[in-house]
Amino acid sequence: MGKAARLKLISQIERARKSHLISYVTSTRQNMEVPMAMDAVRRIYEHMPQSGAKEKLPRIDLLLHSNGGDGIVPWRLVTLIRERAEEFNVLVPYRAFSAATLTALGANRIVMHPMGMLGPTDPTVANQFNPPDPTNPTRRLGISVEDVTAYIALIKEDAGIQHEDQLVQAFNKLAENVHPLALGNVKRSLSQSRMMARKLLALHMDRKTEEHSIDEIVDNFTSKLFYHGHPINRLEAQEELGLKTVEFPPAPIEKAIWRLYLEYEREIRGEERFDPTSEFLSVFPDLEPKEPKTSPATTAKLVFIESMERTDVYTLEYELCGEKGPDGVTKVTMITRRQGWGSE
Repeated sequence: MGKAARLKLISQIERARKSHLISYVTSTRQNMEVPMAMDAVRRIYEHMPQSGAKEKLPRIDLLLHSNGGDGIVPWRLVTLIRERAEEFNVLVPYRAFSAATLTALGANRIVMHPMGMLGPTDPTVANQFNPPDPTNPTRRLGISVEDVTAYIALIKEDAGIQHEDQLVQAFNKLAENVHPLALGNVKRSLSQSRMMARKLLALHMDRKTEEHSIDEIVDNFTSKLFYHGHPINRLEAQEELGLKTVEFPPAPIEKAIWRLYLEYEREIRGEERFDPTSEFLSVFPDLEPKEPKTSPATTAKLVFIESMERTDVYTLEYELCGEKGPDGVTKVTMITRRQGWGSE
């Protein structure tokens, strides 16, 4: 188990697919989720051999697991890898949502395990103009692009309002509750997402002869699924959404991809919900009221970037400070001691 087992599986997949494999796995653990971020691109660059040479590698595979993240990462990541490879493929063992889906759209082939899922690429935007969270005024609510467009569609299609004056009133009502600059950010983010999807698809599709197919795929992934959390299985992606680059791997590779993912899932503890209070009480089960305690430092692994050459891990080292009140309720605070990249 551990790194030796992962490297054995990476080597097995590389031999079978005649590729250079890089794993990029971010935590999707509940309450400890980590997004795709630009700092990972810098790390992935170090996993590409012959980075200073002019000749390209025949094939680079990226095993990708993430719930998404920064919407500009896919373009930088895909174009970087394509500079070093004649063929770029994404292997999807489980989740590749949002920005991870955009990354997959830029691949020559999307090799999906039966458990593999893509997702809509409509963004959820957040900035200082978003409305406050009623349950926590210090936080801002994210605004789903599709929620805004669905509101307009509700007014026009379901309520049957078509008169210009009435539509203006409906929009003004929305603007009373959502800052106009937040709504402008929604429009900008939707336009950027559609542009990004189109540019990524055009890296391996012909803009002239396949323009209609590109537009159809972009529409399907940004506007026609209606719910940002909709899981797109491989048959749906291939047959209903027009993504002809989806590929079903043969059984030995399918098994190896899944086993490799499970190794990362075990390291990240992806199946365990992070609950600071429960974790704290497991260390101090007999806590007395008004007796503050601090747990020993714990390290959580949050991101893996790995190839046969090296292993980079983003970790979080934290302590849990807690105290039981007179009412018997224990309040726990997580204190970060250190976080950042390291090698394994």
